[in-house]
Amino acid sequence: MSESIGVTSDGSSIERFILSNQNGTSAHLINMGASMSELHVRDRNGDLDDVVLGYADVSAYEENAYSIGCTMGRVTNRIADGCFTLDGVDYKLVANHGAHHIHGGLKGFNKVLWQGELTEHAAGSAVRFTYLSAAGDEGYPGNLEVAVTYVLREDDALIIEYEGTTDRPTPVNLTNHTYFNLAGAAAGSILDHILTVHASSYTVPDETGLPTGEVRSVAGTALDFRQPVALGARIAQVGKGYDHNYILDHGKTATPQLSAAVSNAASGRFMQLLTTEPGVQLYSGNFLDGAAGKGGASYDQYHGFCLETQHFPDAVNNPHFPSTILRPGEIYRQTTIYRFSVEG
Repeated sequence: MSESIGVTSDGSSIERFILSNQNGTSAHLINMGASMSELHVRDRNGDLDDVVLGYADVSAYEENAYSIGCTMGRVTNRIADGCFTLDGVDYKLVANHGAHHIHGGLKGFNKVLWQGELTEHAAGSAVRFTYLSAAGDEGYPGNLEVAVTYVLREDDALIIEYEGTTDRPTPVNLTNHTYFNLAGAAAGSILDHILTVHASSYTVPDETGLPTGEVRSVAGTALDFRQPVALGARIAQVGKGYDHNYILDHGKTATPQLSAAVSNAASGRFMQLLTTEPGVQLYSGNFLDGAAGKGGASYDQYHGFCLETQHFPDAVNNPHFPSTILRPGEIYRQTTIYRFSVEG
C-alpha cells in the first residue's frame, strides 16, 4: 500500500510505501531520501518490533542530520578536499565535512524527493524509487539516472537493488544508511550486539575519517570481527567508536555473498548481511546525541549501528582502490540483502 503522510518545507508530498509478507514482517519506505523508516521483525517469542531507528515527525527526514534510514549518493562517504580529476578534468565538489565532501554534499540523495511506486518483483513485494541527478549537482559531472528497489521476501530478507546510468563519466557509490537495533528501535544501547564481519583488512582512516590510502590487517586490533565479538567489547580502543571501512574478503561479486552477521541475545534476532560490494562501513552511532525518535524515544550515542555496503571511501583519489567511475553505456549495479531469523 502507499499513502501521503506529510509534506516538505515547499509543500511537496511525502509518500510512504508499506511492504509486508505472510510472516507479518513489514518494511515502511518513504520517498524522502528513498529511506527505510520502519522495519518490523519477529523476535524468538513471535512478537513483532520495529528494529530500525527513525523519526516520529516525517518532516524531520528533510533535514536528517544523522542520515537515518536513507539512500546516500551520488558518492557516499568521503572525498578528500571535495576534489578529483577524471579524464584530465579537475572537479570541485561541495565541501560539507570540514574541507572534505561527504555523502553526496549539502543536498545529497538523502535530502531529495524520489519518485516511488509499488512494483512487481520475482522475489516478493517491492517498491522502486527513481531520481535524476542533473549534471552539476553538488559539483558532479553528467546526468545520472538512478533507481533503488526495496524487495521484501517471504523468508524475511530485505533486498536493496541499485541501478544507475550516466551520459558523462562520473563517480558513483551508493549505500543505505539505516541504523539497526535488533532489540527494538527504542531499546537503547547496541553495544551488547554480537557482530561478525568477514573481512581480514580495512582502509586506515586519518583523524577526519578519510582513508590515508593504506590497507592494514585487522589481526590483533579492536577492528577484528572475523570471530563473533560484542560491539562494545573493545570500542574504547577506537576512540569515539567504529566508523571504519572493511575490505570484505569476497571482494566485488556478481551475486550477493555473506559479508557480516549480527545477533541480539535479548530478542533472539539474527541478521545476516549479504552484498555484491567490496566494502562495508561499520558505524556504531557515535554522533547520535539525543535525536527525537519514534514512540518518544531519544537516540543517544551507540543506540543504533549501520552496516553500509559500498566501494571504498575516496576511491576516486586512490587508484589502487576498486574504481567508482561509471561511464556512458555502462550500468551501475549493486545488491545488498539484510536477512532476518531468530536464534534460541
